[in-house]
Amino acid sequence: MKKNTRGPAKRPAPRQEPITVTIDHLNVDGIGVGRHENKEILIAGTLPGEDVLGAIDHEGQRRIIGKLIKVLRRSRQRVTPGCKLAKNCSGCPLIHLGYRHQLDFKRGMIEDALSHYPTLGHVTVHPVWSSEETFGYRTIAKLAIAKVHGKARVGLYKRGSHQVLDIGNCPQQHPLINQIAQALREEIEKQDIHVYNPVSRRGLLRYVAIRVSPQANKALVTLVTTERNYREMTHLAKWLKKKVPQIIGVHQNINASTGNVIFGSTTVKVIGAGDLIDQVGDIRLRLSPTSFFQVNNRQAARIYAQVQSWANLGAKDTAVDLYCGVGGIAMHLATSGAKVTGIEINEDAIFNAKAAAELNELGNCRFIVGDAGEILHDMQRELSPLKVAVVNPPRSGCSEEIIATLGQLRPQTLIYVSCNPYSLGRDLHLLTQQGFKVEELQPVDMFPQTAHVESVVRLHMDNSEKD
Repeated sequence: MKKNTRGPAKRPAPRQEPITVTIDHLNVDGIGVGRHENKEILIAGTLPGEDVLGAIDHEGQRRIIGKLIKVLRRSRQRVTPGCKLAKNCSGCPLIHLGYRHQLDFKRGMIEDALSHYPTLGHVTVHPVWSSEETFGYRTIAKLAIAKVHGKARVGLYKRGSHQVLDIGNCPQQHPLINQIAQALREEIEKQDIHVYNPVSRRGLLRYVAIRVSPQANKALVTLVTTERNYREMTHLAKWLKKKVPQIIGVHQNINASTGNVIFGSTTVKVIGAGDLIDQVGDIRLRLSPTSFFQVNNRQAARIYAQVQSWANLGAKDTAVDLYCGVGGIAMHLATSGAKVTGIEINEDAIFNAKAAAELNELGNCRFIVGDAGEILHDMQRELSPLKVAVVNPPRSGCSEEIIATLGQLRPQTLIYVSCNPYSLGRDLHLLTQQGFKVEELQPVDMFPQTAHVESVVRLHMDNSEKD
């Protein structure tokens, strides 16, 4: 039998000749979409109605990934990006679209998500609340680290690759984040820190996560490494704090996995404070190194205030906050004197929430760690009668169990805070089948220059029909 010495077939190299494409629309990620040879082609940095010259980076069976070379016919909605890295960085896909038009696009995306469900045909989507700060609003950053020819890079992976694009003095980040990133670059090179290479899977330092309290102008830094390392990380942490005194604490998170998940399961304090105290609206929050929190402090405060207003709780009322995170919404509700229960599966977040409730002297606000669906089901009798329920789920939306249990609990008011218009549309449809009626939907622009949009929705349950 003849041995095959040719090896595996090689993927055809991308075609290099430029192509002309007319952009039809933006997808949910804010990427321009057109057609080329009966295939969908995605080209970042383009806008609907534009004719562009592009190159093919990758061609699949049904879809082509292209790269913008030149805009041949320019949209009137196009603006000059306020960042020199806009052409190569994937962090701000709408930066070339005028801000008013960004808000229109986001409102249209929510309307499209609802249009798939006849039960939601009556719902009016209000104009999107704009962000007072369209740049410099990001108070949380998770950045990849690389070293190329001895030079450190701190930034984002280029789309579809392991190459790190150094974000430099990123206009999206809070100035303190950029200051810390620059100090980190300098110390990686000066101390010759062994940086992780995702291709060879060797090295120590992988990512850096930075949290900033804009009110206090203080920061918490977390260095993500492949293994526990005391000597080098302590030395690095001390020099970072010396260069940037606003750093109140440095932590080390150990992530030995080979995937793209940033945080591992173990975090240890290296120097300084264990948590960052932040003020959002009327509440002080405790933020640990790896707990989730919104990147736009001011818009988060507006959402909390809207939820608080719609809830309209009194001291004798009962409320529940599902997927409560570090407890921001639950504690705003508890300022009314009502009995409020927050439920969250992340143990670190619940630890922060309990500490913050004590910090804010809210003894009427308790927090429980565990699966929201299971705990809500088990607590039905204890929570009844329930005046207000708030759900703030991840992008995948609510579980069927939670929706069914909410239908059984029949809270007078249900407030849904969503970060994904399409899972929101699905869940609102399911909730209407449980007897809820959508009364108001307010979009909030939490992430200017990106395609992300938050929604706050008020639903009502008419309990006069209850047997």
